[in-house]
Amino acid sequence: MGNMMINAKTAAVPALLPAAGSTAAIRCERAAAELRYGRPVLIRGEDGAMLAALALDAADQTGFDAFAAAVGNRHDLFLTATRAAVLGLTAPTGALVPLGGVGFAEACHLGYLRGAFRLGDWRSGGPLEAEAASAARLALLLPAVVCGRVAPDNPAFADAVSLEPGDLEAANLASLGRFEVVARTEVPLKGIGAAEFVIFRGGLAQRDQVAIVVGDPDRRQPVPVRVHSSCITGDLFGSLKCDCGDQLRGGLKTLEERGGGVLIYLDQEGRGTGIAAKMRAYGMQGDGLDTIDADAQLGFGADERRYEAAAAMLSGLDISRVDLLTNNPLKVAYLRACGIDVVSRTPVLGPLTAQNTGYLRTKARRGGHMLDQLFEG
Repeated sequence: MGNMMINAKTAAVPALLPAAGSTAAIRCERAAAELRYGRPVLIRGEDGAMLAALALDAADQTGFDAFAAAVGNRHDLFLTATRAAVLGLTAPTGALVPLGGVGFAEACHLGYLRGAFRLGDWRSGGPLEAEAASAARLALLLPAVVCGRVAPDNPAFADAVSLEPGDLEAANLASLGRFEVVARTEVPLKGIGAAEFVIFRGGLAQRDQVAIVVGDPDRRQPVPVRVHSSCITGDLFGSLKCDCGDQLRGGLKTLEERGGGVLIYLDQEGRGTGIAAKMRAYGMQGDGLDTIDADAQLGFGADERRYEAAAAMLSGLDISRVDLLTNNPLKVAYLRACGIDVVSRTPVLGPLTAQNTGYLRTKARRGGHMLDQLFEG
């Protein structure tokens, strides 16, 4: 056993790779881990071009300076189209801002802080930079990426994980059906009674997701279903800034009153941006921005969530027809696109308070959520 050393660069392990998923998924998951550790990854273009990329959110001064030196100080900051628009740039494919002579603190200011502006040259981003930013999002980092073209034999990146354009899309498609139940047990809930927690594992990055089966749903009829994205601040700590905790508890109560149903609890905090980005956005909301504008400052769209996992979990529970408990028409459309028959929709409304009124108005007026009943009169 002591002599069984494996050289990862030369040894083939055919018995393991198919079970782990597509090669694109493997590359994406490894790249996400590297970016979170503040290490660069490579994006290989079809024309032989090679882009080195470093997530600004996970970098520090030392790593930033080392990266700049490794690319000969010919590096740029890639900004998403949303962040570029915040800075007054019209860049549908994102913007590349030259970083020559720009320090780490100023790069961070340009990448995701308020009040940033930059005069001078910039150019449109391409598919390699966009793939790097998508990998940063997979890693739950901000999509502001320091990047530079490098030669394939650059020794500074000899051990870097590499991606190809389209890897993330291919990985997501390959991972759609890879959800399996790994645990299930009864958990009595306060005010609800009998419930069963069913834990699914799968999808890109193999996260564990939770389905809570309340009562005994009648699968011969459309099953009442609430698809709820995690909100640590609201669900767990009772934050007054949002209505998430009210929707969670109200949704469970509705399922109990309807004789049974399912609550899908998805691990996608902050509308899919992650807890760190959510807290950054909360700080900006304290300065007067609404939720959508705060996320735009960070380079995110109005809603970064996905629902393929929810559809796969419902299928795993033998549920194909649902009465969806939601105020969000996009969630209805998303689940239908994933093959779930959303027969009807039931509103989920909590109390309107002084603290959450602005948040809910933004959801209704800018996010398209159907909350008219809250603002009648």
